[in-house]
Amino acid sequence: MPHILAIVLAGGEGRRLDPLTLHRSKPSVPFAGKFRIIDFVLSNMVNSGVYHIAILTQTKAESLIDHLENSWINRMGSLVGSITINPAQQRLGRYWYKGTADAVYQNFNRISKVNPEMVAVFGGDHIYKMDIRQMVNFHQRREADMCVAANPIPADKCRHYGIVEVDEDWNMIGFQEKPDVAKTIPGDPAHALASMGNYIFNIDILYDAFRRDAEKKSMSKDELNNLCLSRPDAREEFSSNDIGSDIIPDLLARGSKIVVCDFMQNEVPGVAGREMGYWRDVGTLEEFYEANMDVCSIEPVFNLYNQEWPIYTSSSLFPPAKFSKKGRVYNSLISEGCIISGGRTIFSVLGCNVRLHHGAAVENSVIFSNVEIGRGAKIRRAIIDKHVNVPPGAEIGFDPEQDRRRGFTVTETGIVVVPKGYHFDTT
Repeated sequence: MPHILAIVLAGGEGRRLDPLTLHRSKPSVPFAGKFRIIDFVLSNMVNSGVYHIAILTQTKAESLIDHLENSWINRMGSLVGSITINPAQQRLGRYWYKGTADAVYQNFNRISKVNPEMVAVFGGDHIYKMDIRQMVNFHQRREADMCVAANPIPADKCRHYGIVEVDEDWNMIGFQEKPDVAKTIPGDPAHALASMGNYIFNIDILYDAFRRDAEKKSMSKDELNNLCLSRPDAREEFSSNDIGSDIIPDLLARGSKIVVCDFMQNEVPGVAGREMGYWRDVGTLEEFYEANMDVCSIEPVFNLYNQEWPIYTSSSLFPPAKFSKKGRVYNSLISEGCIISGGRTIFSVLGCNVRLHHGAAVENSVIFSNVEIGRGAKIRRAIIDKHVNVPPGAEIGFDPEQDRRRGFTVTETGIVVVPKGYHFDTT
């Protein structure tokens, strides 16, 4: 392995995950009971032997910073090398990170301290397992300037992703931002390549490209796209400070060699079958819900119990989960500190310190930590955030109009989301 610095972009607002991101950033949203979303990219780094990690934070970062300090810096930092938290420090002006490219540029000082041969820039808000060493080896073998990880997706779903266009040798020749019709994989007209937002740069290319981008005038992505309709050369003067929209097209125009690494070919110890190529953006409430359901079954699509590729997080101080004689659990994840005293759960995820009282039923739901569910309460297809006491006999997920009147979010597919700390009117 060459000397690598990993930069994890963890400042995303995650607006489409509201109300789960009302008080926290997207990477700090709890997932699968005891984890946070950011734990997956950090575990991939550590399992791959990448031990110098800079985490760039920004929006609503308190919860994320608390988790990083407790779970990673205090616990793992001395073991793996160097894990740092890097908020926008206004070294270059009185502004926060203006985009993914600007976030990297504002941390040139951190990069120079580590003095790496390569920089891996990864998103902090996806659920997947990846051996980053294989991507690095591919990058080196192809003698590339930059490498982009991409995942094959059905061509009819391309409008939700940044789409990478490649030639027969998997050199990048184009990039499309959420197109209605995508350029497909050569020889495979049914699939297109979605960028995973994971990049590797040679250090000289990174310094040159990001410095050149920073010298342009800043403009929002939508404004710049509209301007380009009348002025195709506008990108030479303006930038939206985004890696996908600005850095990659500029490198392609200058003839840099960008290669695309097929995520489906990434082999992770203990991963086989349906889990090969598993990658979830969890950018919407529906995607977040479905990803939680993926970990529940006896043979899960995404396996959290693979000891050959462990997912690390904080160790709770709660005692083991406890079940009463009449407590019943089917295909569910039950975290530490839970007490199932006569209720039942079916295809559900329970975070730490959840109390399920006699006669209560939780079906196809995601319950965050420190939630109490009263006697006889019924919950179906719901996400309940932390610190909620569901009163006895309450029903959630059975009457969408009643759920909306209570102020809950109800998605198009009928998933009900109860916000953090919600208080029921029991009068």
